[in-house]
Amino acid sequence: MDWMRHPEVIRAARVLQEGGVIAVPTESVWGLSCDANNEVSVRRLLSIKCRSESKGLILITDRVERLEPFLESVPQNARLLMESSTVERPVTCLLSHNGKVPKVITGDNEKVAVRLIKHPPARALCEHFGGLLVSTSANPNGQPPAKSQSKVLDYFSDAIDFLSPGSVGGADNVSEIVDATSGEVLRAR
Repeated sequence: MDWMRHPEVIRAARVLQEGGVIAVPTESVWGLSCDANNEVSVRRLLSIKCRSESKGLILITDRVERLEPFLESVPQNARLLMESSTVERPVTCLLSHNGKVPKVITGDNEKVAVRLIKHPPARALCEHFGGLLVSTSANPNGQPPAKSQSKVLDYFSDAIDFLSPGSVGGADNVSEIVDATSGEVLRAR
C-alpha cells in the first residue's frame, strides 16, 4: 500500500495541523497523537488518556532533522540508535532538551523521549504533518494498550477527532527506551 498517497493519512495530517487528537497505528500498539507544538492539544490528549502531566510523553518523527529545533543538536550516538530502529524492534532515545521542550511534554523528567518512527502508516503521517508528534499508547491510564482499531474505539470513540488508517506493525512489544548519553536501557523489549 502506498501510505504517502492514502487520502485518510493526508486527512489525519490535516486534523493534526488543526489541533486535533488522533489515534495512529505504531510498531506494536495504537497510539494517541497530536502536534507537539500545540500545548492545548497536548493537554487535551493527557486529559483524554487520564495521564498525569508529570509522566512525560514520547515525540515521534519521520526525520531526525525535525528534532533539531527542539534539541539544538542530536548527538551522533543517538542518531545511530534511532536510525537502527526497525518496525520489529523500535527504539526510543532519551535526550537532553536544553530547556527547549515544554514541561507538558517532558513531565518531571530531565530528558525527552524521541523515536524515529519506521512503521509505514505512522511514518507517512509524520511526513505529511511535517513536524513532531506526541505519541503515547492508546489506552486509558491503567488499561492495556489498544492493539486494534476496535479497541481504540471502545476506549475513545467520542473523545478523539480521527482514527488514522492502518494496523499495528510487527513488533511484539512497545519500544525499548535507551538513555542516549549513558547507553542505559530503561525499558527493555
